[in-house]
Amino acid sequence: MREKLGNPKNTIEVIQKYQFAFQKKFGQNFLIDPHVLDKIIGAAGVTKEDMVLEIGPGIGTMTQYLAEAAGKVVAVEIDNNLIPILKETLADYDNITIINEDILKVDIKKLAEEYNGGRPIKVVANLPYYITTPIIMGLFESNVPIDNITVMVQKEVADRMQVGPGSKDYGALSLAVQYYAEPYIVANVPPNCFIRARMWGLRSSV
Repeated sequence: MREKLGNPKNTIEVIQKYQFAFQKKFGQNFLIDPHVLDKIIGAAGVTKEDMVLEIGPGIGTMTQYLAEAAGKVVAVEIDNNLIPILKETLADYDNITIINEDILKVDIKKLAEEYNGGRPIKVVANLPYYITTPIIMGLFESNVPIDNITVMVQKEVADRMQVGPGSKDYGALSLAVQYYAEPYIVANVPPNCFIRARMWGLRSSV
């Protein structure tokens, strides 16, 4: 089995090989810290009994960790340019299905039925800021059977999910998350745990 992507060296090699261009419109960034990846998998409580829906697998870094822990991983990626990369980086795993689609247009309930017999699934994602709220609200409102949701979001978004009525940050997202779930912060992840367009110095597509 090839080396995993959870470190800068392997991630940079993949980016260089495919001359991948980060796209601002997708808010792309790739995790490069194995300790953070382990913490995410642990927080989600993933076991071989689980089907995990991963939103935005990127180049497959967290997908590799999920595949080793879960029974089945369904990864939904909107960026066409990442599909050939995912097919290579995930070639050693036979329990991953890659879907090239916009998660907001995917029938997640149908996926849960098809790949998990309608049983509750677990959702794991590193979400870009611009689409965090629509994705989370969509998960809650679509009647999908969900065991838990473990997402990496910007700190202010995580804080907003937890605040109570009366706070200036309390709003629709706070209300929805607290109505459907019990939110808590697993860890604060510093910027140096990611590779993104500015850090890497690659051209960015609009």
